[in-house]
Amino acid sequence: MSAIRLLVLGAVKQHGRAHGYQVRNDLEFWGAHEWSNAKPGSIYHALKQMAKQGLLRAYELAPSTVGGPPRVEYELTERGLEEYFALLRASLTTYDQKMDVLSAGIGFLVDLPRAEAVELLRRRVRALDEWRTSVTEYYTPEGGPGQLGHIGEIMHLWVHSADAGKEWTLGLIERIEGGAYVFAGEGEPFVGVLAEGQENPYATGAAPSSD
Repeated sequence: MSAIRLLVLGAVKQHGRAHGYQVRNDLEFWGAHEWSNAKPGSIYHALKQMAKQGLLRAYELAPSTVGGPPRVEYELTERGLEEYFALLRASLTTYDQKMDVLSAGIGFLVDLPRAEAVELLRRRVRALDEWRTSVTEYYTPEGGPGQLGHIGEIMHLWVHSADAGKEWTLGLIERIEGGAYVFAGEGEPFVGVLAEGQENPYATGAAPSSD
């Protein structure tokens, strides 16, 4: 699973309708260009590709005042919304997601009802426990990882990663169950996007003349 699809769909959803530079600006504001493959070229490519796939609806606006092709705005179609939530749920439950996919999922976690978010995270904990058991029971020599020399450190890394992932996830569950954050259906959500014209301190480049 690629983080870019989830990130782009989620960013468009938060605006309702958004042009490519808005999506890019939001993702850079979140630092996604540092921890994922959400680079400018990937973002614009994903927008155009998902429009072709029927996940986004594209609207051509008036041409740029400085010339060039019309600016394009995008919004999620019904299929796009279904894809977004499928990707979001998968990002939170699959134990072996890459860090960028999990990070993207956490960024959109509050689009789900609170109870569902907790259940998905509990499924993640169970998956981590099962995966850890498979490592320790089936792949660890009787004499311990040390029997494999320095290669055994790979198993130490796997087990430590599983333990750390479980600890973090349980902490997040505790915070959510304790009332942290505003989830779907609970009121005004946290505004995690930049308003039109708002300066982005983390932007990597100037806005293009069109999208």
